[in-house]
Amino acid sequence: MTAIGEPLVRRDGTRKVTGTATYAYETPAGTPVFCHPVQATVARGRIAAIHTAEAEVLDGVLDVITYRSAERLASTADAELAVLQDREVAFRGQVIGLVVAETSEVARHGAELVFATYDEREHDTELSADRDDLYKPEKVNPAFPTDTAAGDVDAAMASADVTVEQTYRTAMYHNNPLEPHATTALWDNDVLTLWDSTQGVHPSRKAIAKVFGLPEERVRVVCPYVGGGFGSKGLPHANVVLAAMAARAYPGRPVKLALTRQQMFSLAGYRTPTIQKMRLGATRDGRLTAIGLDVVEQTSRIKEFAEQTALPSRMMYAAPNRRTTHRLAALDVPVPSWMRAPGECPGMFGPEVAMDELAYELGIDPVELRIRNEPEVDPESGNPFSSRHLVDCLREGARRFGWDSRDPRPGVRLEDGWLVGTGVAASVYPSSTRPGSTAVVRFEGGRYAVEIGAADLGTGAWTVLPQIAAEALEVPVEEIDMRLGDTAYPEAAVAGGSAGTATWGSAVFEAARTFRDKYGRDPAEGAEADATTGDNPARKEYAMYAFGAQFAEARVHADTGEIRVPQLLGVFAAGRIVNPRTARSQFLGGMTMGLSMALHEESVWDPRFGQVVNHDLAEYHIAVNADVDDVQAHWLDERDPHVNPLGVKGIGEIGIVGTAAAVANAVFHATGARIRDLPITLDKVLPALP
Repeated sequence: MTAIGEPLVRRDGTRKVTGTATYAYETPAGTPVFCHPVQATVARGRIAAIHTAEAEVLDGVLDVITYRSAERLASTADAELAVLQDREVAFRGQVIGLVVAETSEVARHGAELVFATYDEREHDTELSADRDDLYKPEKVNPAFPTDTAAGDVDAAMASADVTVEQTYRTAMYHNNPLEPHATTALWDNDVLTLWDSTQGVHPSRKAIAKVFGLPEERVRVVCPYVGGGFGSKGLPHANVVLAAMAARAYPGRPVKLALTRQQMFSLAGYRTPTIQKMRLGATRDGRLTAIGLDVVEQTSRIKEFAEQTALPSRMMYAAPNRRTTHRLAALDVPVPSWMRAPGECPGMFGPEVAMDELAYELGIDPVELRIRNEPEVDPESGNPFSSRHLVDCLREGARRFGWDSRDPRPGVRLEDGWLVGTGVAASVYPSSTRPGSTAVVRFEGGRYAVEIGAADLGTGAWTVLPQIAAEALEVPVEEIDMRLGDTAYPEAAVAGGSAGTATWGSAVFEAARTFRDKYGRDPAEGAEADATTGDNPARKEYAMYAFGAQFAEARVHADTGEIRVPQLLGVFAAGRIVNPRTARSQFLGGMTMGLSMALHEESVWDPRFGQVVNHDLAEYHIAVNADVDDVQAHWLDERDPHVNPLGVKGIGEIGIVGTAAAVANAVFHATGARIRDLPITLDKVLPALP
């Protein structure tokens, strides 16, 4: 009996499309009160006075919490979560007050009536690579070396037959999930319950328990459904602390707080803009002799986050001389955080466009250039790859895309007023499992219940985990009841880093297999078994990654510079595919986000005021159906016995990696305009049109 590999319909799909799935803000839990944050209107300073009287007398307002009245938190080590503890303002949009009211409308109106005066200080919010205060962080997310070096890049560049030395830039991006960051909090009988839109109920519980000085068993976090997160809900932000603080001030009444779209641009994390100085040196036959990448990005002055942008350059292609560095500017800006495929997503833009530039300098096909520089082992660690089928992805993608019929000359193909071009880029994302996640399998009421405190942020855990359990138990998947999204269930790692299914699935598989070995095919009522994901010793022996190849067709209007991408095609080698239906959805979702990154997405920063000016979905543009006609995701049948017992790799993030570079390379092939600064907008293309 085989359940893994079946394209089963999502178990949560019907509830979501019919509106019966209950999200964090909708949780019914008695007669609620509502909160609305008050935000700072300066980028740096100190509150001189905060005026709350007008809001306090508004009918329906219960309280206005400020630094004067807020609960003193047990831990302020995480400055992002240390809300309303003092007068200091570290960035525009920081929370300086919280209005609690009987309705959401009154809470919002009350917040508009609160205002502060400030002892304003000069602020600094503008990122550049020539700042004299750039510094080297101790590590990059989560714990990688900041800099690496092998050989002598400078000498290799000086002696190379052909070189590429260019600077590439990616913009500031905000996640903008459809469901905003939202929490319903209840403090009752000395227990704090949080119905929170989160990617990890157990990590969230740990963080909130620490902030309030509570034993973890007195904090419960519940999250059966998430309306998107893409990394921004991987860690709790200030809104969760605010909701909990208000709930503790009003015991017995559930407190609801949902950030507005505009507030999310200040309070829910974002991807830092990056400046990437890329250097490639090669022999005349296309063998890389040097790879150098120096990255500059920003962080908040109050809390460091260093995106691991240069990591993929350390292992992607063979070269005897390699160097990568990361430098940060600490600015008066909100705190950056995770966004889908942190590190690999922005970090593959510069290198993959540079590889395209090198291919044109050498007169070598861009697919062939990548194949010629395929490493035999991981260039960084020296370990063999557990599996590496990048070349197969490139060749299969080229076949499906019709790459062989391509005229390599840029700017020569004109169809009905549109310049047409094609581009390619490679994708990579690490494959990992996290130790410590536990699953329980129990037989009750003639059915199998599987419990694990995982969070399904829309990636399909509700569906694929029962498939894994059914496979190990050797029963129909219809006999499996899935329970997740609650700290009442066993501990589970955060849904992030494309490690969810690998981590939770390994625990579920082992628990189910233990159950079958112990109880056979006729278990008694209440029979139970559990298992915990352990360390994988093979990680010390093998380099573990998923790989892919992205192909794009771009059409650029010869008169207006308008850009369309009629076709995106990706081929991936991502281990064993548990559910082809949900897998394809994940690949396509990532590719669509990559298309948005290439053509549209940019949080436009105004350094005069220290804020994003297009902070809503009317002006923060994302890809729509009109931007692309045909998006295809394919994958290879890859067997990797080393990554985990299931042989699965993460698929949620690799789809975005490489997409923007493929589009940029296609725009160059169409027009001859090499755009190195995302997004690729018509004002950048127009001056270079033939």
